[in-house]
Amino acid sequence: MQQKLGEHCADRYLPGNCPLLMSLPPPGTNKLQVLRAVEDGWQAFCRAPWPFLLFQVLVTVILVPFGVLALVGLVQLIDLLKFNSGALAALHPVAAGIAVVVGVIGCVIVGLWGVVGITRCAWMSLNGQRPSFRDFTRWDGAASSRLFGSVILLAIALAVVGVLAALIHTGLNALNTTLTVIPVIVFGIFYIWFLISQKFLLQLSLFGVKRPMQTIQAGVSGVNPSWWVVLWLAIVESVLHAVAALFSYGGLFVIFPVVICISTAAYRQLFGSQDHTGILNNG
Repeated sequence: MQQKLGEHCADRYLPGNCPLLMSLPPPGTNKLQVLRAVEDGWQAFCRAPWPFLLFQVLVTVILVPFGVLALVGLVQLIDLLKFNSGALAALHPVAAGIAVVVGVIGCVIVGLWGVVGITRCAWMSLNGQRPSFRDFTRWDGAASSRLFGSVILLAIALAVVGVLAALIHTGLNALNTTLTVIPVIVFGIFYIWFLISQKFLLQLSLFGVKRPMQTIQAGVSGVNPSWWVVLWLAIVESVLHAVAALFSYGGLFVIFPVVICISTAAYRQLFGSQDHTGILNNG
């Protein structure tokens, strides 16, 4: 099959050489059923509950030392640079800085590894498969990079909007303090709309598209026709988190993969059940 002008094999996926272009369905084509997504997600988790939970234990065991290292280094740097007391100084400032950098990088890498592994296996379980522990632990650098890039781009977008809101707030405050409520309301509404539109950022990064900017755009265009239903999904997931919190850390530990399974099931309803990036075949 000939490659069309302007298409790149790296942006397309199907088994075989230089695969056929597959795109996400047009916005508004599919509808989201929240209760069905909850049911499908729970069933997906129940296909392999122990691998989901044991992998989380493994991720936590590896993640905690990096988190402690970053926290200790940060506390000592703050003590030395801000208070200049040296009362907590057990490390040289350079060593404390290195500890922070190593700890943060370690947390990011392990966090990406954990989230990608759980989401990939949620997808496999929704396909009717029972993922093995190796499916959870397999590292996928390309998928992790896509997710990291999308999260960074989302953070930049929110930061830019926040700075713009602060500048407008300052300008209106100089004219009339009563007017300062306007940017608060406007940008508050924008934040809620934008964050809900990015509800499936994780799944789009891993299964939908390969570029962070396209991920953000696909989230907006794909969610907008069903925005209120996606908001309802986010509320339901929040309620599940709140109920799990009643059972302390154990409940929150269990609910995390369940919610990822639910979100992934909802994503498949809106965006289809095709793997557009080849993540399931990597490795």
